[in-house]
Amino acid sequence: MPLPDHPLLTGPRRRRTLSAVTSVLALAALLAALLPVLTARGTAGSRTADGVLTVATWNMCGVRRWNCAETGDAAAKRRAVERLAGEGADVVLLQEACAADAESVRDALGGTWRLAFRPYSWREASGRSRTVGCDGRGQGAAGLALLSAHPLSAVRSVPSRQPVAGLGRGILCATVEVVEVRVCNAHLSLPGSDRAHPGREYRDDQLRALTGAVAGRRTVFGGDFNLRPPGVRNASGRVWPDSAYRVFRECDQDFAADRSGRPTHESGHKLDYLFTGLPREGCVVRDTGVSDHRALLLRVDTG
Repeated sequence: MPLPDHPLLTGPRRRRTLSAVTSVLALAALLAALLPVLTARGTAGSRTADGVLTVATWNMCGVRRWNCAETGDAAAKRRAVERLAGEGADVVLLQEACAADAESVRDALGGTWRLAFRPYSWREASGRSRTVGCDGRGQGAAGLALLSAHPLSAVRSVPSRQPVAGLGRGILCATVEVVEVRVCNAHLSLPGSDRAHPGREYRDDQLRALTGAVAGRRTVFGGDFNLRPPGVRNASGRVWPDSAYRVFRECDQDFAADRSGRPTHESGHKLDYLFTGLPREGCVVRDTGVSDHRALLLRVDTG
């Protein structure tokens, strides 16, 4: 996906004191905007009574100007998430979601479903930052969404290195209380994302931050990594931490030494992942028909 449009920030010169106060207020506003928001509907249910938790991840391509205008409207994408829930997904990790669309999905799912949301940010070379908005009035911010059929606790944004100038994505984690499993949704930076330092690599640091946030076996983490699996034909394979496939197992990993996986992007590459330290019960790749990414669904035994 391309980097989003961003206006030039211009204006008259201000006194030094006023500029300092304005900068502090702007930073405070941005930090408040980047805190994950958790909303809920209904009361706790019993979808995981059999001890199996199903987690899905999907880049829903919901920001139209990011080459997503021809991938279907908000209603079609909402129905796609409903189908994932219908296939048994207890938790859905979404990337490139609009806040209004995520809330609409949560309301359509109804019942016990909760929503946590973390917006993307855009940072200017001057250091000023703002929340990235979606296209269309009332759509709200673009960002990461975490939907759960069960109550969530310890909802946190995980600090990770982001471009000095450009689009900041991020990592959002929470605990599914009913099974005490930590889930994390990550969207890693594309190569060249930093407009101040186009050659700088961020995915290695972001993956270390992600794996560092999920110590222990009772976890499922993944998302859109903008990265192919490690291998001799992948020049970017060096950015993968050793623990990714060794300590944890990926949804589509057939055996310990396997580093392959079915394609999840229209380019023919695997870019989307779900890792866990729990026993895996099954992995499904699902083409929703309304995104340039396919969805992954991973079933794990939480017993």
